[in-house]
Amino acid sequence: MTRVASLTICRRRCANAPLNIQQRRLLSLAYALHEPTPSLGKPKENPLMILHGLFGSKQNHRSISKGAKVAMTVALRSSGLVGALIPVDNAPVDAVLKSDFGRYLEGMREIESAGIKKQVEADHILSRYEDALAIRQFLMTNLVKAPGSDFLSLRIPVQTLASSLGNMGDFPFRNPSEANYTGPTLFVRGTQSHYIADDVLPVIGQFFPRFLLHGIDCGHWVISERPEAFRQAVVSFLRDLGNE
Repeated sequence: MTRVASLTICRRRCANAPLNIQQRRLLSLAYALHEPTPSLGKPKENPLMILHGLFGSKQNHRSISKGAKVAMTVALRSSGLVGALIPVDNAPVDAVLKSDFGRYLEGMREIESAGIKKQVEADHILSRYEDALAIRQFLMTNLVKAPGSDFLSLRIPVQTLASSLGNMGDFPFRNPSEANYTGPTLFVRGTQSHYIADDVLPVIGQFFPRFLLHGIDCGHWVISERPEAFRQAVVSFLRDLGNE
C-alpha cells in the first residue's frame, strides 16, 4: 500500500472565482493505515479504503456525504484502481444538503467559542441543535484536546466547511455516456433520507451499471444510526464478491 504524506489543497473565495496560486497551502493527510502482521506475509488482496465525509475523521470513519462522492469520482475517473465500490446514502448527482448540516456547524462553532473542558458541556450545547443522541455523539468524536491544553477543540475546520457548504453537494460528472464504472457497486441508502431518491436510480444505473441497492430503515447517518444493519449489508456484498 502506498503511504501518502501530504496533499496540496486550494481555497477559493467563491465557487466561480479564479484560482489564486497564493491561496494554496500544504496540509498533512489525516489517515489511519492498518497493515497485516508480518507473520501473515504480503497481502494477497487489494486494500479496503474507507473515505469519511463532511463531519468524519480518521477517528470515527462513520460519516458519509463527501466521502461517497469522492469514492464515486475516483471510480469514474480511474476505474482500474477500484475493485468494488460502496457509496453510502449519496448519489452521483448535484444535491442540496439538508438544513441540518448548517445547524450542526452553528452548534460546533458555538462549542469552539465556549471554551469547554468536558464532553458533557459540548453535548449540552449540541442538544439545542440536534435531538438525536447518536448523532450528537458522532459529531463529538471530532473533539480533541491539544497537547498541554485543558480545553476541547475541534479537529475539523468548521469555518471553512461553513463557508463552502453551498457547493458541497455538487458532483463533477454530468453525462453518464462520458464515464461509467462497470465494477460491482453497492449503494446503501437510508429509507428515511432523501439523498438516494427513486427518481435518481436511472442515473445511478447509467454511471454504475452493475449497482445493487440496499435500503436500511434510518435517516442519512446510516452507519451511526444502524451500524449492525450496515455491517451485515457490507459483509454480505463482499462475501458474494468472493464467491464469484
